[in-house]
Amino acid sequence: MKRIVLIGLISVLAPALGAAAPAFKSLHLEFPPDAAAFPDGPNVKIVNQNCLACHSADMVLDQPLLPRATWAAEVAKMRATYKAPLKDADIPLIVDYLAAIHAPPQ
Repeated sequence: MKRIVLIGLISVLAPALGAAAPAFKSLHLEFPPDAAAFPDGPNVKIVNQNCLACHSADMVLDQPLLPRATWAAEVAKMRATYKAPLKDADIPLIVDYLAAIHAPPQ
């Protein structure tokens, strides 16, 4: 489980600015663990190899259910805009996976 400790930014910056730091209490938050990999489906190995370098599985799967054409556009955007190093042969396999496991029913 991820743990994050939040400390008031003013309490950190105030001494550097020559001011007295106000009293803040730390706030401890615990977040549920991210999925380490995508759930089973067609071509899941290729999806894990290509997509987990930049995204958690949860981040992708928290998106709304999208039709195949939209997933194809998203994968193309990852390659063209964000320079994801996707092989030509892997693109349709990634789209097949996303359309199989995270698309609205037809």
